Amino acid sequence: MKQLLLRLLINAVAIYVTVLLVPGIRFGGEGVDVGALLIVALIFGIVNAVIKPIVAFFTCPFYVLTLGLFTFIVNALMLLLTGWIAANVGVGQFQVEGFWPALFGGIIIAIVSTLLSIFVSEDDKSRAR
Repeated sequence: MKQLLLRLLINAVAIYVTVLLVPGIRFGGEGVDVGALLIVALIFGIVNAVIKPIVAFFTCPFYVLTLGLFTFIVNALMLLLTGWIAANVGVGQFQVEGFWPALFGGIIIAIVSTLLSIFVSEDDKSRAR
């Protein structure tokens, strides 16, 4: 349970950083509602846990042909899907305005979440010693 909450917070921070850096990805209104951000992070996590493996399975030849670069395309599609689901669920504040912002946003989310995961896992390792 602790890992799921930690993963949710990491995704929320990564999405927030992406909203700050990528012009085509935004949270509507003044500032960012933390509750809505957590809901979007939850949607993003579910999309990545359920739909992304299915897409990866069926597009495996593209991963091989592009030497893994197709991952960026799939990440962009997952971010676009997250924006679409968020809008239809009622968290319409989160918007992804096209493929290119989704592509750059997917890259930033991957970088930020990887860095945060490294720092969190380093803290866990030092506590265990």
